[in-house]
Amino acid sequence: MAAGPGATTAAGAAAGTGEEEGEYVKPFTPEKAKEIIMSLQQPAVFYNMVFDWPAQHWTAEHLSKVLHGKQIRFRMGMKSTDTVPQFETSCSYVEATLEEFLTWNCDHSSISGPFIDYDYSKFWAYADYKYVVSLFEDKTDIFQDVIWSDFGFRGRNGRESTLWIGSLGAHTPCHLDSYGCNLVFQVQGSQVLFVPRHWWHYVESVDPVTVSINSWIELEEDHQARVEEAIARMLVCALKTAEDPHSTRAWLNPTEVEETSHEVNCRYLNRAVSAFFDHYRTSETVEIQTLRTKAEHMKKEEFNMHNLMEVEQTGSQNLTLGTVGEQAACPFGPDLVPVLPSSEDPPSETGGMFNNDGKDFVGKPGEHFDKLHCTKKQRMMSGHENKIVEQISSNSTMAPSQTFISTDDLLDCLVNPQVTKIVAQLLIQGRSL
Repeated sequence: MAAGPGATTAAGAAAGTGEEEGEYVKPFTPEKAKEIIMSLQQPAVFYNMVFDWPAQHWTAEHLSKVLHGKQIRFRMGMKSTDTVPQFETSCSYVEATLEEFLTWNCDHSSISGPFIDYDYSKFWAYADYKYVVSLFEDKTDIFQDVIWSDFGFRGRNGRESTLWIGSLGAHTPCHLDSYGCNLVFQVQGSQVLFVPRHWWHYVESVDPVTVSINSWIELEEDHQARVEEAIARMLVCALKTAEDPHSTRAWLNPTEVEETSHEVNCRYLNRAVSAFFDHYRTSETVEIQTLRTKAEHMKKEEFNMHNLMEVEQTGSQNLTLGTVGEQAACPFGPDLVPVLPSSEDPPSETGGMFNNDGKDFVGKPGEHFDKLHCTKKQRMMSGHENKIVEQISSNSTMAPSQTFISTDDLLDCLVNPQVTKIVAQLLIQGRSL
């Protein structure tokens, strides 16, 4: 999302706006920044927006003094060249202070202490997903060092943020965040960005020590998304457990320890639906009549496979067109740089302003996969549908193994995002009438 390397970029901002020397003016007002964030359809970097944040001083060394003696949990992973994900459940963990981490990280060895079993040349350490409100529970004044209100989110500060501290090579597996959009302030290190909702990404430390602060911004879509997630969870757990109750690790999300019972999943679904209505009952912006209008509209629609495929294809095309339209209206420039896939050239209208050298783009340290790539692939696949149908029709003597439909085949259809979205809407509409 955001950042500014300090005095250099701040001075550049002042010079660019014609202000007197030493007077820094941020390129976007809080209202404009929020407008941009809520409309962007791709990752982007904000510059010259946080040069006056006290959190600029939150380096690992500074935090080690503030958190003197406080134990923090570090996730330990292997420095390897393969692409096998190192999920949280497969990593080992170390309880250590930031001083002990810095000693291990700087000396590249540890003859004693919590990192004694971890050779620096073979391991990385990551204190990831640490809630600031928990870390600094007895130093609440420090919450004001993070000023998300500069981006239009009034009252949001360090209390609603998480802290990430890593050594060289520390990373997360490639994933998407189920809810909200993600704002990241890079305090120490490189890869600084705004991540839109449901955008595949991963984070990797490419400097000796990295410190970042992020905050997930809630979106209106999150309330229905939780219902959709509960539906998918219930279907997968029910069908896969019934198929083979002893092989849950083969299909369970790698970040989860064990599967949940059908009873628990039912409660989760009911809570998600209840939370949806609780939100809209108290919301000043959306009235219950909106739900009734949607219900009447949905009744008129025919939910057959042909229409479903058309919706998917049309939706993909609209995504592409909508993205271009939205981005064309956005004030991209030296203070707001779009993050482009490393395999694509910047648009010609930029006049070479955004050079793909790995400094302004996320592609170098960690690929952030463009949704449009998936859309193009889907359209390419759909272009061959007629050929596939013809091939199946002409080959009416298929072997049984070729026509067998497995539980996974069924689940691929049932938990398709288009299907769970429709089911969620029907559930919600049934309760709203």
